[in-house]
Amino acid sequence: MLGYGYYFDPTYLLVIIGAVLSIWASSRVNSTYNKYSRVRSMTGMTGAEAARMILNYNGLSDVRVEHVSGSLTDHYDPRTKVLRLSDSTYGSGSVAAIGVAAHECGHAVQDKDGYVPLKIRGALVPVANLGSALGLPIVILGLIFGLSYTFIQIGIWVFAAAVLFQIVTLPVEFNASGRALQMLQSYRILTEEETGYCRKVLSAAALTYVAAAASSILQLLRLYLLAGGRRNRD
Repeated sequence: MLGYGYYFDPTYLLVIIGAVLSIWASSRVNSTYNKYSRVRSMTGMTGAEAARMILNYNGLSDVRVEHVSGSLTDHYDPRTKVLRLSDSTYGSGSVAAIGVAAHECGHAVQDKDGYVPLKIRGALVPVANLGSALGLPIVILGLIFGLSYTFIQIGIWVFAAAVLFQIVTLPVEFNASGRALQMLQSYRILTEEETGYCRKVLSAAALTYVAAAASSILQLLRLYLLAGGRRNRD
């Protein structure tokens, strides 16, 4: 038997707020990226060429730059030392594409420098995946079948690992963007004006991480409230 009415659960408001934040952030990054993807850089470099230059300047000639399908699926893999750029970034000479490529290079430089938050995030990946997959189901099963409060608490703590991952991700992403903007201007890949456009793209992208963290925190709060209601009735 559910602790909160089956037909009306006021804690769903937290889920709705999180969903709205995520939708807004996604819309913002897409509109900003689309706007500056139509602005060509003065150098004429592609995202892949800019990435290669940045990596070489930082003594990372061993890091490969590869093409991966999709849009904004760009990422750096610290395990294989491979920087993968998406269809919308790899061959594009836009300010937006170069900014995204530089951001991923920022992660590669973090890896080289032993940036602590990046190491922590990497260590949290397995438990975060477990928390995302099992945390919520454990709590919901505990509520539906009237299992012990301890069982429900386990689900909350498991889910909290995924929330912690989202929180640790924030400084990692902000720092990578800061490095990217500095390198783009220092290496004269973008002009000062173009760097300003790039800052808008990366700032919009950062909102998606903020929204994801906020959404996870709200979901964790919801689980805590549900569990608290169950404990009060025991």
